[in-house]
Amino acid sequence: MKKLFTLSVLLLIYQFVFGQNEIGPEGDKLIWFLLIPVPFIVLFFVFRQKNKKTVTRQKPFFQRNNITIEIEKDRLYYPDFLNLKVKNGGNYDVDLDKPLLILDNFWLKRKFKLKGMDNRTFYPLYLEKGKTHSLQIDMTSFYFHDKRLKKFPKAKIVIYDIKGKKLGSKSVYLRKTLFKF
Repeated sequence: MKKLFTLSVLLLIYQFVFGQNEIGPEGDKLIWFLLIPVPFIVLFFVFRQKNKKTVTRQKPFFQRNNITIEIEKDRLYYPDFLNLKVKNGGNYDVDLDKPLLILDNFWLKRKFKLKGMDNRTFYPLYLEKGKTHSLQIDMTSFYFHDKRLKKFPKAKIVIYDIKGKKLGSKSVYLRKTLFKF
């Protein structure tokens, strides 16, 4: 289809380039100039209608991506659980990829992909517009994996869609620090 379109554009450019050397319009040249693009336009619409046999949902002209992320702690300092809430406030549905949990020290970052909870995997997740998704993150399992993670003061969650586009992020402090970063 793209080849057909480029061919019609090249023929139109050809008509304009060689039509500049002539003085005054000639009738047969004008007829050829008008008749050449007409079959290509008709073929374009025929192929377009042939490809539209499947029913597709109509996407809005301006797609608004409004994902809000909230992280709640069960305690102010050294929480055992983080509750992640993702709300799709946009005007179209989104496929969420696995959330990325980043535990952040000043110079060291540890990244973990969250697959689910209670030994259940439910990512990638299809989140419809206006719906909310909640995930409870057990921090003790990360601390059991590596004891040094308990000293990391900041946790950040980044959410991507399945195509790799970053939808949003949110961070919380897990313990007191002397430095704000």
